[in-house]
Parts: sequence; structure tokens; C-alpha cells
Amino acid sequence: MTQLTELQFYATPEHDCSYISDLKAKTLFIDPKSDIDQKVYSQLSELGFRRSGTHIYRPHCEDCKSCISIRIPAKSFRMSKSQRRIYNRNKDLIATKTPTHFSDEHYALYEKYINTRHKDGDMYPPSKDQFKSFLVDSKQQSYFIEFRTPDGELQAVSNMDQLEGSHSAVYTFYNPSEPKRSLGTFAILWQLEEIKKSALSYLYLGYWVEECQKMKYKTSFRPLELLISGRWRRINDI
Repeated sequence: MTQLTELQFYATPEHDCSYISDLKAKTLFIDPKSDIDQKVYSQLSELGFRRSGTHIYRPHCEDCKSCISIRIPAKSFRMSKSQRRIYNRNKDLIATKTPTHFSDEHYALYEKYINTRHKDGDMYPPSKDQFKSFLVDSKQQSYFIEFRTPDGELQAVSNMDQLEGSHSAVYTFYNPSEPKRSLGTFAILWQLEEIKKSALSYLYLGYWVEECQKMKYKTSFRPLELLISGRWRRINDI
């Protein structure tokens, strides 16, 4: 297994920023040939890295520090009144853990979600190959959580990674025709409750960009920890 000190890093050329219009971005990637075990992947998560498919990366922009890694300390987290209502509203959903795999049912929901909610994003237009490379392919301990109604209708799928003592929420896609359920928020709340039951420490939520309106939901979870200048700092209000 490759150790943290043995890793090789590669930077991409500048490309259009996915979060802030009119800005250019660079990304730092771990050598995809590296054999990264759970311990090293967990250490990389502590340093602000994320996974997309088989790639582990983090932003590497010289003149911009807008992308901030964010995580929720599960033991300290308490639902707000509105979050409690969302959680209770979805108590009818049945959650099932499955290995990451491709299915036409998953892809149909993903396609509907991207076409409805993210036409302005870099995942549009969706394709089966993109879905597989983004959410199915993984060298880590990854899995799906399926959320279904009692009659079996798929409402949401969360892609998760198991770390040492924590979990990483890679991506969630859901039925955009059920806005009253607030399925994206519910998926995070469900994950936090499961982490608490397992006495684990954190749920990593990827990056938060203040200028990106679609990321605003991440700041509704309290308390939060943000990776600022190489240190995780707890923030109760943003």
C-alpha cells in the first residue's frame, strides 16, 4: 500500500470554475495508479481531499481560496426544528445499504435529477458512462444507500465512503418531483443519525463555497467544522 509520504500529485491545467462564474480553477490529483487504503484515504480526507470515481483530488487555485472543506461533528450535531420536521416527514422511507453498482433504475433517477436541478452544472448532460465513472467506480469502501417508499418506489440514492472513524458523503441524487420531502437534507440527517449510532466522529460534506447559492444548504447543519489554513475550526454561525 502507498503511504501518505509516498504519494505523487499532479495538477491540472486551468479550467472553468464549476462554482464561480468567470473564474478559472486548477485541481490537484493523486496519482491514479497509487494503491490507497482506507487509512491513507482517511488522512487525505482530513487534509481536504475528496473522491470522484477513482480519482482523489482537491482544489489547487493559486489566487482563490473560496472552496473550503466542511464536515459535521456527529456527536455534537442537533437537529433544528425545521430539520426535525423534514426528518419526521420522511419516516416512511425505507433505507437499504447496497454495494455500488450500475442499475437502470438508479440511472433513470440520476438522469431526471441532473436534467431538472443541474442543467447549469458540469455534469449536464448526464450519460451512463459519466454516471458509472462518477458514482459506481471506486477503489475505496464505497456503498449506496437507497431510500424507497413502502411500495418500493426509489426516491433517493446516497453514495457514501467509509473512512476510519468517519464517513464521507460523496453525492446524493433524488426525485426532484417531491420538493416537499426535502430529500437532500433528509439524506444528510439520516446519515448523521446512523453515524451517531455507530459512535463515529464526522460526516464529511465536501466543499462549501460562500458565493455558490446551491451550497447554502450545507451551512444549516450545526455545529460545522471548516478547514481553514490547514486547521479544522468549529464554527457555530456563518
